[in-house]
Amino acid sequence: MSAPGVIRVVLVDDQALFRAGIRMVIDSQPDLRVVGEAGNGQDGIDVVRREAPDVVLMDIRMPVLDGLAATAELLRDPADAAVPAPRIVMLTTFDLDEAAARAIRQGASGFLLKDADPEFLLAAIRTVHAGSAVIAASATRELFAQTTPRTRPVPASFADLTDREREIFALAARGLSNAEIAAREFLSEATVKTHISRILTKLALRDRVQLVVFAFEHGLA
Repeated sequence: MSAPGVIRVVLVDDQALFRAGIRMVIDSQPDLRVVGEAGNGQDGIDVVRREAPDVVLMDIRMPVLDGLAATAELLRDPADAAVPAPRIVMLTTFDLDEAAARAIRQGASGFLLKDADPEFLLAAIRTVHAGSAVIAASATRELFAQTTPRTRPVPASFADLTDREREIFALAARGLSNAEIAAREFLSEATVKTHISRILTKLALRDRVQLVVFAFEHGLA
């Protein structure tokens, strides 16, 4: 059992040496703890359902069951409806990986390159857990600029946003964090957080990275 306030992480990757290195980096932090790991997507599903972590680091390409299929199953069918699904961050070797884009479209909360600096990895885990920003915002925007299909019609729900919410939507779609939006709009971070929460609810979006996807898919980026 982790201490209160500790972010609980599960690692799913078929390279044992890679997992060992990531575990060492994560467990060196007082606010982070690896609570389980697996070497393929099927075992990863079992570990995630058993441990109910806050964040999952999920490799895309693995034997038995790949990360795309494992992510889809975890987000489609949580083991306990009372327990929120974890934030899933895809691990990839390629910065413009179409598989990572597909995973994010089906609900993953971002992607990380497997050779990312340890400090960036730790910051990414904390960022996705807090939900206050998009991991690697510029890389995420470039990924969707390259992989987004033809623009879809803007859904009627977008008209439900207030003028202020549309302003904040546009800034969040550019990848700005709560703090950056607050500074630009002369608002408190708490107010920005409230606006973002309302925007996500009105548009039926899971998190900020889904907001970025929404913006690109509907020509609002």
